Amino acid sequence: MKAVLFDLDGTLLDRDSSINIFAENQYNKYYKALQHIDKDLYINCFTELDNRGMVWKDKVYQQLVKEFSITDLTWKELLDDYISRFCYSCKPFSNLHQMLNRLKNMNIKLGMITNGKGTFQRDSINALEIDKYFSIILISELEGIKKPNPKIYEKALQHLQVQPHECFFVGDHPENDINAAKRVGMHTIWKYTSGVTCDSADFVIDDLNEIPIIMKDFQHD
Repeated sequence: MKAVLFDLDGTLLDRDSSINIFAENQYNKYYKALQHIDKDLYINCFTELDNRGMVWKDKVYQQLVKEFSITDLTWKELLDDYISRFCYSCKPFSNLHQMLNRLKNMNIKLGMITNGKGTFQRDSINALEIDKYFSIILISELEGIKKPNPKIYEKALQHLQVQPHECFFVGDHPENDINAAKRVGMHTIWKYTSGVTCDSADFVIDDLNEIPIIMKDFQHD
């Protein structure tokens, strides 16, 4: 086993926690304009509309402004705040740096493939301070292709100079990460996500520190 490719949101970045932290910070920042809304209601509504990142925030904020009759702020102002300040709320999953260090010490090549906006995803990666670990980072907007398109996986594999069967893909999305990577020929590790079912992954983990153990056992076999 020569390489591991990672998803970002929900895999390395604890997006659910980060979104909650951001929404609370945003509410506090704009309290004068939002004080007629209960804080917990604002946070819960924001996270629900966000739908684990599947809905871009222009739609989310348009709905929030309409639903809560927000008059002292525009949805564009709220969106700009999200784009520029979400990175300050980014929270990693436990043992992120420890796991990446262990893989690097095993001489395993590391890459990342993430769907999303270029600058926004780059800011999140920088906030986690993990850029140094990766030989290649592909962000869908900048590549012009996104998961589950096999071409974005193939580009990463080509850059790392490994064959699909020599590489694991680690992600939280059953289709975009696990099934798509398997179709390319990679081994897969699903990062368990509450409320989501994935029966097709080769391995399932709760903690990132399980990944080096899998790599070690796989290489040993």
